[in-house]
Amino acid sequence: MTDRLPLYFILVTVVLDAMGIGLIMPVMPDLIREVQHVALSDAAVWGGVMAATFAVMQFVFSPILGGLSDRFGRRPVLLISMGALALDYVIMALAGSIWWLLAGRVLGGITSATHSTANAYMADITRPDDRAARFGLLSAAFGVGFVLGPMLGGLLAGFDTRAPFWVAAGLAAANFTLGLVVLPESLPVGKRRGFDWRRANPLGGLMQIGQLPGLGWMLLMLFFYSVSGYVYPAVWAYYTQAAFGWDSSLVGLSLTLYGLSMVVVQAGLVGPVMAWLGEVRVILWALVLDLAVLAAFALAGQGWMVWVLTPIAALGSIATPAIAGYMSRRAGDDQQGELQGVMASVNALSIIVAPLAMTQVFFWFTREGAAVQFPGAPFVLALVLMVVALGMFRAGLRTGDESAG
Repeated sequence: MTDRLPLYFILVTVVLDAMGIGLIMPVMPDLIREVQHVALSDAAVWGGVMAATFAVMQFVFSPILGGLSDRFGRRPVLLISMGALALDYVIMALAGSIWWLLAGRVLGGITSATHSTANAYMADITRPDDRAARFGLLSAAFGVGFVLGPMLGGLLAGFDTRAPFWVAAGLAAANFTLGLVVLPESLPVGKRRGFDWRRANPLGGLMQIGQLPGLGWMLLMLFFYSVSGYVYPAVWAYYTQAAFGWDSSLVGLSLTLYGLSMVVVQAGLVGPVMAWLGEVRVILWALVLDLAVLAAFALAGQGWMVWVLTPIAALGSIATPAIAGYMSRRAGDDQQGELQGVMASVNALSIIVAPLAMTQVFFWFTREGAAVQFPGAPFVLALVLMVVALGMFRAGLRTGDESAG
């Protein structure tokens, strides 16, 4: 049991990191309106800025924290980050202005960049033959956190808009205390290396695109696909409130349904469907399904339609592993690491761009005085981007051009 306590700590840390992403989504519209005294459309713009800020901090600090953990060990990086995460939730709970909320998102993005350190710790304490299974546990822990976060945030917001943050602060503080007691250092001093800013360059992945000949078009297609898909976390809470008058509890429950549906799809359907249809057909049919679902969300007139569409939307996520597998087979054995780094950078860039673009569209179509009141407008933008992604993939198949697949 003593040997397993560090493992449990790492898994709980990843759960809390994921919860931090989903926790604030149901309550953020009400919290921003509370501190800013603005309409929902204006709150969405600020929500987009904070989501993009969070993503930028993760993008910048993930390689930095990874490098620091190689230099000073995993334990101090993990413990300091967990303590800072508890402080972040306290700041959010006490925030009386938009600037304090923004400061909380900066600190939250930095502390949530510890996923790479958690992976490194897991690799340190696991035999090579068992690492794949342990990394699977980390993925499962992230999924659990993303399911629990919106559910907890939505339920607690029914009591008070600050309640989710106080509970999250308590959980993070408790995990920090547990880590002080049970978490040993996993990286011996003899295996540590000096910190190198060149290795901590967050743009390193994007700078390697030129070293992956034949994959440029697929990476661009992945960018359009990813930005389109991030319409859901970017505007979901604002869209459902504006279109159907949902409160934080319903928003949280709907996000929980989406998270559970994603777990079912990724854990139970990816393998069988891929074996049945193959990567190319899975990508094509999943993108077509995404187009239909995005159009349906844009035009949905009643709330019950959203509950029906949500599991179907999660089914479209099967395209993500299919795209990754398709690209991996077109990269050489000596390019796999570079490819994964580039794909991670493209995904991070998508998470930065999507909330800014989607919330701006939401603002212009829901603000007072808008020529057309249309809360579903961001889904139309997402649909257009998905059409571009599908068109690029089909064009590559027709021409046989390896740069597009």
